[in-house]
Amino acid sequence: MPRPVAAAIPPDLADLLTTNVPASLTLLRADGLPVSHVMWLDYDGSLVLTSSPKSSYKSRALRARPQVAISVFDPADPWRRLSITGRVTGIRDDEGLAFINRLSQRYTGRAYPRLGEREIFEITPETVRAFGGRG
Repeated sequence: MPRPVAAAIPPDLADLLTTNVPASLTLLRADGLPVSHVMWLDYDGSLVLTSSPKSSYKSRALRARPQVAISVFDPADPWRRLSITGRVTGIRDDEGLAFINRLSQRYTGRAYPRLGEREIFEITPETVRAFGGRG
């Protein structure tokens, strides 16, 4: 099945996905109810990326129900924010924990403290609501 075309993240708000601003990622539980998690994110210009241990609840839920919603706002101006809906369209191993270590350096200034197998979830944005802040 072809990968859907990603909705665009406005360049003036992409920093919300590429700096140390944590985001809320909402996924669906097995009973269909939404549950939100604070997550570290990255953005490669078309896909939003996040990571989780391979055997975690989040990994199992994202495999079974790939629909997600992401909310992130600028701590200096909470009206400057992104609201994204999309779906997991790719999953790959975090080889040598390179991805989570890069995110940990960005968010905490240190290497990631836990060992274990992790995977990277590639999220294709399907709708993007962008708010430039109060100005």
